[in-house]
Amino acid sequence: MHRRIQWPEGKSFAFTIFDDTDYQTATNVAPVYDFLADIGLHTTKSVWPILGKGTAKVGGATCEDPAYRTWVVDLQKRGVEIALHNVTHHTSTRRETAEGLERFRDLFEHYPHTMANHTGCREGIYWGRTRLSGFHRLIYDFIHMSQPRTEFQGHIEKSPLFWGDLCRDKIRYVRNFTFSEINTLKACPAMPYHDPSRPFVNRWFAGTDGAAVLPFTNMLCEQNQERLLAEGGACIMYTHFAQGFVGNGHLHNRFVTLMRRLSRMNGWFVPTHRLLDFLASTQSVRTISIPERSRIERRWLLQKIFRTKGRT
Repeated sequence: MHRRIQWPEGKSFAFTIFDDTDYQTATNVAPVYDFLADIGLHTTKSVWPILGKGTAKVGGATCEDPAYRTWVVDLQKRGVEIALHNVTHHTSTRRETAEGLERFRDLFEHYPHTMANHTGCREGIYWGRTRLSGFHRLIYDFIHMSQPRTEFQGHIEKSPLFWGDLCRDKIRYVRNFTFSEINTLKACPAMPYHDPSRPFVNRWFAGTDGAAVLPFTNMLCEQNQERLLAEGGACIMYTHFAQGFVGNGHLHNRFVTLMRRLSRMNGWFVPTHRLLDFLASTQSVRTISIPERSRIERRWLLQKIFRTKGRT
């Protein structure tokens, strides 16, 4: 049973967006953020603070691009939370990660409050199969047996990619599972939670899967908006605004319609870390139990098998 929350300011539910920076430039998603500001929504955007020297599997602009850096700093001044998506768009050594975290602090005047692992970065912390425990990990291995295995090493102390202590010391929340459920809190009632078996992450949070414009708009349909309101829930929508939200300089019509409708509802529209800070303040227990952890893992695995067909 998910928690029923009394939201601040007499609001009926909570909603935010965590936008991963993949494929983004200083211009290709700017209309999205201008629109969100116009309708009064404060959300979260991740960045890569450094360029690095490697080749990206999935790339985009970094904060070493002057125009992009200026735009992102301005977004922060306008109320957008700036988060981390690893320090760059390819695998980084411990030294590079440490440098990237300091560069983030120099740019945004604090270390990241929230982060999400980026695809292909082998310093991902508790990522891939290590997101899961016991028998669930074996099932994950089975459904990915035809794919090359990537061993993520950010939490392995003997690895040159280790940065778990830096994550623990400098980052408050890390995103883990995403669900095909508009009420993220219903899918993961324990969030934000600490997992003693993964000690280098202070607290984990989940997301609602809206990775590109069509899954986003399907998830945020009018019926789901009404259900989020009725349940008094919280949605942390995970997405990539560079994937279909803007075409030929124009915003996707369905996205605009749904977001305008949502903005007129009695929602608490705050960046991700503010929502998580508030949820943490309502919890009596901050450490997830083994049964609760197992339920979350099982739900995510079933979704991968029957809805996303094992896609990462």
